[in-house]
Amino acid sequence: MDALHFIFLSIILTIATVTDLRERRIPNKLTYPAMLLALSWHYMMTGADGLLFASIGLAAGLGVMLIPFLLGHMGAGDVKLMAAAGAFLGPAGALKAFLFTSMVGGIYAVAVLAWRSSLTTWLASTMKDSSGLLATAGTWVQTLQGRSQGAPQLAYGAAIAAGTILSVVLDHGMRAFVPAWWV
Repeated sequence: MDALHFIFLSIILTIATVTDLRERRIPNKLTYPAMLLALSWHYMMTGADGLLFASIGLAAGLGVMLIPFLLGHMGAGDVKLMAAAGAFLGPAGALKAFLFTSMVGGIYAVAVLAWRSSLTTWLASTMKDSSGLLATAGTWVQTLQGRSQGAPQLAYGAAIAAGTILSVVLDHGMRAFVPAWWV
């Protein structure tokens, strides 16, 4: 993977992360052009072989996220983002990115659960200990405790971005960041 290729992929992943964190969605107007860019890029660089490489990578990225999506664990934007990353990285790169994404996603989920649980517990105990501070404290504490019971919604685009970039950096080293003539 050359530096310009990595820069485009990183920009797409960064935009997806910011959008997912803010809006809890990854828009089609980002993922579909990203797929088209990757397919076109590979075609322009190496012809039909490049197009096949990117197409299989797209299918691999889509395929690894399809079952979690069908089970309701992923959003469609997450699936399309991983497919776009796969189109940039090719089939082996898509699988590596998925493995790293899964690891980062697991760490992210545990961190969110730990933070959310401790914050909710702290707020609940503070509100109970401060009787009279707010007239509606009991209702608010019950609401917080009720929210902590459900599974948190993760902005999985962040995990996809971190896992994908980590897989590329570990696979390619500094060559992923800088032009070949700098290294």
